[in-house]
Amino acid sequence: MTDRGTATQKPPTGLRNVTALWTGDEVVTGVDVTMEAGRVVTIERSSSRPLSAIDIDASGLIAMPGLVDCHTHAVWAGTRLGDFVRRQSGESYATILEGGGGIHTTVTATRSASDSVLRELCQARLAAMLAGGVTTVEIKSGYALTIEGEARLLRIARECSGPQRVVTTFLGAHAIPPDRDRAAYVDQVCGPMLAACLPYADGIDVYCDRGAFTLAEAERILRAGKAAGLSVRAHAEQVQATGVAAVAARLGALSCDHLERLDDAGIAAMAAAGTVAVLLPGAMLYLHDTAPPVAKLRAAGIPMSVATDFNPGSSPVRDLWTCATLACLTMGLSPEEALAGITVNAARALGLPGVGELRVGSVADVALYRPPPGDLADPRVLVQYMGGHQAEMVFIDGARVR
Repeated sequence: MTDRGTATQKPPTGLRNVTALWTGDEVVTGVDVTMEAGRVVTIERSSSRPLSAIDIDASGLIAMPGLVDCHTHAVWAGTRLGDFVRRQSGESYATILEGGGGIHTTVTATRSASDSVLRELCQARLAAMLAGGVTTVEIKSGYALTIEGEARLLRIARECSGPQRVVTTFLGAHAIPPDRDRAAYVDQVCGPMLAACLPYADGIDVYCDRGAFTLAEAERILRAGKAAGLSVRAHAEQVQATGVAAVAARLGALSCDHLERLDDAGIAAMAAAGTVAVLLPGAMLYLHDTAPPVAKLRAAGIPMSVATDFNPGSSPVRDLWTCATLACLTMGLSPEEALAGITVNAARALGLPGVGELRVGSVADVALYRPPPGDLADPRVLVQYMGGHQAEMVFIDGARVR
């Protein structure tokens, strides 16, 4: 993860008279929050004392932990409009990918783009996310599929951090390049490509599915990344049931993502390992797919996160609030589960303790929102209304960045 430096020199900040606050697992009302040295140091009942020089009046506002988008592909160039048109005409995502479209279309465009173009595009996307209150973003590679290209994408992702916290994931195993021998490419991903990407990567991921990587290939790739010190996550059980969720969980995966075709064995393995289920309603909606087994995940006690899967093809959705609402409407999450899904559970999916929650001692990432006109100052209202919520103020490590 990008080194954000020390927060000890930042002056204290007080948020006074916060009308409602999401802690990470419940709503509390009428509180004052003090942040110092990058941490939340007090959360107390609001008092009638006058505002001091360090105080900000948050009357009428909703305080959320800085949102965490734990699954994005935010560094790319080009368009996938053609894919969208073809899918709306009845072609499947897997068929387009197997025919050389899909991910391969974006790979071609991204390879030809300069560093400066990719950096500008990524920074613009992150700025839009920040405006919505997203303070931590995971960014995957996977749109180069060469040794130098994958390392370049991860380096650019890290260069785009600031003010946001950026977590990077090596996804050289996103697709098999059409011009490469399959076995040779897997060897490359596990060897020289992994080595080149290690200085810029926090985790490793693999797309194990129809038209992508087999279960045996996926396990080999994830084991190589884990042995190199990377955290493990997986694109799992999306188009076709493969068993990769169970394999990844047994390897200690922080998360398994998508999960539309997750089976009982995968659920049991994820529950035993404490692996987070990352739900991606944008992709589910765009691909006209069915919902993951949310009731079974809930019954098994598996933490559920919600992310955008922001990418140019299967989920061109950059608004995390929209995805929180879609998770309720299309997958059956409660508003409280959706709020936890874009905060504390999303941080857990990235292995970031203290992020995504507002409690004494937690990281001082805060987003303040005004409720829709005439409605309640309640965090759940932001899930009820479909997306587009702009944060009035955003703090990262206790410093105001918006």
